[in-house]
Amino acid sequence: MALTLAESAKLSQDTLAKGVLETFVQTSPILDRIPFMEVAGNAYAYDEEATLPGVAFRSVNEAYTESTGTVNQKSEKLVILGGDADVDRFIQQTRSNVNDQRAEQTALKVKAISYKFQETFFTGDSSVDTKSFDGLRKRLTGKQVIDAATNGMPILGSSNADIHQFLDKLDELLAAVPGINSANGAIYASAAIIRKIGSAMRHISYDTTLQQDIAGKRVMQWNGIPILEAGQTPAGKEILDTTETQGTATNTASIYAVKFGQSEGDQGVTGLTNGGVMVEDLGQLQEKPAYRTRIEFYCGLGVFSGKAAARLKGVLNG
Repeated sequence: MALTLAESAKLSQDTLAKGVLETFVQTSPILDRIPFMEVAGNAYAYDEEATLPGVAFRSVNEAYTESTGTVNQKSEKLVILGGDADVDRFIQQTRSNVNDQRAEQTALKVKAISYKFQETFFTGDSSVDTKSFDGLRKRLTGKQVIDAATNGMPILGSSNADIHQFLDKLDELLAAVPGINSANGAIYASAAIIRKIGSAMRHISYDTTLQQDIAGKRVMQWNGIPILEAGQTPAGKEILDTTETQGTATNTASIYAVKFGQSEGDQGVTGLTNGGVMVEDLGQLQEKPAYRTRIEFYCGLGVFSGKAAARLKGVLNG
């Protein structure tokens, strides 16, 4: 059975590892809920359904025409994400009267790693960074990518009719991910887009009361599905910002709907790992008087269905 990082933190007996896991969960809207399936080796191979076999009605004593379905063999590799946090022995000794400097630097490193993972989750491209994995933007194709409108669609527009038109598209996005619900899925967008969605909901008197989701956070919902901020890059830039081109518009954004799954059989989006998050206190280094903490995460992403996620593109922040 796959575990989320939040569940792993509860099971950890190591204080340092437990703190790192809890920081991941607190800072990432992806890592606080995606289950990670343990895999052997450095990759996971699986079969994806391609075509179904033929079936037919038959008469008495008539034979069936034999046929078989086809599958596509796929493989997801694990990549290495992590970093070292060094603190000079002098700083640790003289400036830890209020905050433990090693603990502070470890927390900052974990935050940067979580930002990098959630950025890659959406926008990762292994052809650009061969050490990384492909994100949803590259993986989603065909009917799983929905155009809001030819030249972009505003959320508020100039009337309630425009709002309803956008919300219909939001419903279309959820319909493209069968089985998504409040317990296994989420809608992701930038902070600015979420604020505009909230405004649109208030215009049509939709209940915008924040509800507690499965991660224990109070968030706005649409049809019971939590709407979450996709977060920022380590440099502070919105991951799903309004710089995409849709027709003549060059200032549009995307909204994603994602169904998470515990394993391949759930036909969802599942994290892959070998060993989970590994935290090691390397102690004082020989080459310099500094203490080092190393954090590594052997991770990957499995999208085990062509309908495990969908993208609504061409959304205007207006």
